[in-house]
Amino acid sequence: MWDLEPSEEYRRRHKRFEKNHPRELAAVLVNLATYQTALKSCARPQQVNFGFMHAEPSGVVALDQKRGGKNLRQTRLYVFPDADTGVLHLITVGGKDTQSDDIQFCREYVQSIQKQKEEGQQIHEPDKTDPGEAGPQAVS
Repeated sequence: MWDLEPSEEYRRRHKRFEKNHPRELAAVLVNLATYQTALKSCARPQQVNFGFMHAEPSGVVALDQKRGGKNLRQTRLYVFPDADTGVLHLITVGGKDTQSDDIQFCREYVQSIQKQKEEGQQIHEPDKTDPGEAGPQAVS
């Protein structure tokens, strides 16, 4: 449970931070590991609370660079813990300069996840019937 699922945006930004801000990236990844471990021991994601966490709209959590050392650029790793699926979505990583755009991207990303889940449930509902049960059949 709590498998990591990185978005394409996260992968792209991760590469940039790895090159330009490796200490900040390392700091948020340590905090991510701490957060993921805590999620595994809690019943609900809302029970987890650390000083490096910030609640954002749509259930998104921003993990910052705190505890990573001195003189680090402000950095946030945006994640969405999907309690229904046990997936921790890694949405994006950014600095203070991109924060408002990052939060907007996160909102849209979470909305797309929720929409996919709704569509997936609608698509899979007919499959929930037991194959042994009599259902509507085509008459030839």
